[in-house]
Amino acid sequence: MSAPLISGIQQVGIGVQNVPDAWKWYRQVLGFDVPVFDEKAEAPLMTPYTGGKVQQRHAVLALNMAGGGGLEIWSFTSRTSQPANFKPEPGDLGINAIRFKAPDVRKAHDWIKSKSKEAVGPLVALPEGEGFWGNDPYGNTFQITSDNSWFQKTGSAVGGVAGVMVGVSDIDKSVVFYKNLLQPLEVVYDKTGVFEDLPVSIPGQRFRRMLLRKSFTPDGAFSRLLGDIQIELIQALDRTPKKIFENRFWGDCGYIHLCFDTLDMVTLKTKLQAQGYPFTIDSESSFGMESAAGRFAYLEDPDGTLIELVETHKLPILKKIGWFLDIQKRKHQRPLPNWMLKLMGLSRVKD
Repeated sequence: MSAPLISGIQQVGIGVQNVPDAWKWYRQVLGFDVPVFDEKAEAPLMTPYTGGKVQQRHAVLALNMAGGGGLEIWSFTSRTSQPANFKPEPGDLGINAIRFKAPDVRKAHDWIKSKSKEAVGPLVALPEGEGFWGNDPYGNTFQITSDNSWFQKTGSAVGGVAGVMVGVSDIDKSVVFYKNLLQPLEVVYDKTGVFEDLPVSIPGQRFRRMLLRKSFTPDGAFSRLLGDIQIELIQALDRTPKKIFENRFWGDCGYIHLCFDTLDMVTLKTKLQAQGYPFTIDSESSFGMESAAGRFAYLEDPDGTLIELVETHKLPILKKIGWFLDIQKRKHQRPLPNWMLKLMGLSRVKD
């Protein structure tokens, strides 16, 4: 078997209008309180998705140290980030929801109801256990589910990003893309019908849903922290779906991209291009984000949903004393020691 090229979900990008306010909510309610970077700068390489002009932005990459992917909370500062002019529904094209994991779904349900002013749905039965839907204050839908991959106990009721729900126009076409990107990928379920467990009630409408899972393997420096990958594809069968980011910029309000931690960008680029999935953006050399650095690239799934790939070169382990880890000097893709990753938690922001 060939060596894995992706170790986990590094983060999901969330476009908002005010980064400090949004990050405070995600810290206090969902436990994303460890910053990897907090930076205001230009986004010169993203002009294909920002109207052909270099835009100013403010971005925070925050982690939940219980385990799972992080959040890149992002806002334009050179213009006002624009919301969609319609309310996205399940099956619309793009990232419909983030799936956060919880060690105890019922405790997470009680916690979020007590901490958030936003609507929280009831507990529902899922093929892999219980779960529920919620909303952040910025119009974004999320789901809390169970998961078996954890980094450490933090006392947080909610863990990091376990996956996403992605609206697609043709599941059979999309699953080929995600399997090529994330091999090996297991199909957990593939079902068609009218579903009562969706976040928006759409009486009588049929959907096809497919849950894909890439289980944790100890490949990559951050693999123990990132854990499993869950991708649920959802296709609306009785209506023509809308594109969530139609006539808007990357970075506008909503879920702007799904980012994977990449282990060998050169090999992955060659593989994906040969399969007909070219990179649309590629930093090629190392690109700095405050105290972190790496090579990043973008490509699109068959419906234009943006997928980011990041090969980390440098990461702050303990910013307070200026300790940074040079990933490029590591000869093997073994996981970093748990104690080293846990040191990142010393940068936790306490409210």
